[in-house]
Amino acid sequence: MKVSDAMSRHVDHVLSDTKVKDVSLLIFGRGINGVPVCKNKKVVGFITERDILSQFYPSLDEYAQDPFREGDFEGMEKKVQDIFELTADKIMSTKITRVTPDTPLLRAQSLMFIEKVGRLPVVDKNKNLIGIISKGDIFRTLVGDRLLFTEDEEYNDWLSKTYYAAVDVENRLSHEIPDLIKVFDQHKVKTILDIGCGTGDHSIDLAGRGFNVTGIDRSHGMIREANRRKEVLSKEALSRLKFYKGSYTDLGSKLAQPFDAVLMLGNTLSHNPHDFQEVIKQTAKSLSKNGILILQITNFDKVIKVKNRILSFNFAKLSGEPNKEYAFLEFYDLPIERYKTILKTFAILVSDGGKRWKSSGVRNSLMAYSNKEIFGKVLKRSGFTKVSFYGGAFDGRRWDYLLRKPFKVLESDWLNIVAVK
Repeated sequence: MKVSDAMSRHVDHVLSDTKVKDVSLLIFGRGINGVPVCKNKKVVGFITERDILSQFYPSLDEYAQDPFREGDFEGMEKKVQDIFELTADKIMSTKITRVTPDTPLLRAQSLMFIEKVGRLPVVDKNKNLIGIISKGDIFRTLVGDRLLFTEDEEYNDWLSKTYYAAVDVENRLSHEIPDLIKVFDQHKVKTILDIGCGTGDHSIDLAGRGFNVTGIDRSHGMIREANRRKEVLSKEALSRLKFYKGSYTDLGSKLAQPFDAVLMLGNTLSHNPHDFQEVIKQTAKSLSKNGILILQITNFDKVIKVKNRILSFNFAKLSGEPNKEYAFLEFYDLPIERYKTILKTFAILVSDGGKRWKSSGVRNSLMAYSNKEIFGKVLKRSGFTKVSFYGGAFDGRRWDYLLRKPFKVLESDWLNIVAVK
């Protein structure tokens, strides 16, 4: 592969007489570590964060005149305004390594290792700046693009460190548990399988109410947190609750069966993009006679047709990080009808004390794209005799009741389903 396969053609650069203050603003605002310095499109230097920070320390002449000043680090910080007024040509490095669009990609990477730099300017045959190549560009091209999508286990491990810590669990349980209890009482449910149990909050609550509950999740992080949270239960309630790490398709035959009810909440079923129909069939087999399946699925039609692809955008603070604020953005690409899949992107931003926002990570997850009509047919084929549909609202923070509103395709955020064998 060549540099042209990975380089960025939108190039941030500065001129020789650009003030360091403006250079710093560009570096900080773009989240990069340096920019080329140009004159008539020719690269004459490169200025980095290190070049700017080095100005805070005394020069050899200054040290010779006042050697004790070298240890006055707080005093050095007072130089910032003077440094801001310097021009780029006063502090830039003139030893520049350039590459061309035809340079092999790994040769560019080798040059970065040798020169201990993170970015290289890309020039044409006339030495004019036409692009920039970074270690990140090379990594994404050689490694990231081959990964395609985040594995479900890693995706939830990642979310467990931030997003799930910000979810208002009490608000969710106060809305969803009463509706679950009502259905369980109607169908004499005693044993429950919670597939995609996440941090185990529903399972723990239900075990505390006398149900025998088994929770499974693909994520190590989720199961670890679920086992930590369950310690609030009494010894007797703990005896009714078990958590397992793994997928249902792998663990199904090893679990005590049958179950009176199976839960797949929080869009769990959609995380099986190519075999969600098979998961439903296998789930039906694990249910007792007259057993029930309860599904909670994102209403993709509303997200695409009404919400301009944005599922939610919310801000939250974590209890252990009072000086930080997080922003959570979830959105979907348009569905690929041929494969009945849809790509979800989850981006997390973090602000350190409200000064600046930066990315804390982005993940893509391929999901099954389906709707009320498709689920109705699949459930009937899988042996469910009665299927009821309900709608629910969700803005990313506040939850709604599960089974109290009719499903409306352009209004409901959730498609909630109760299927009875």
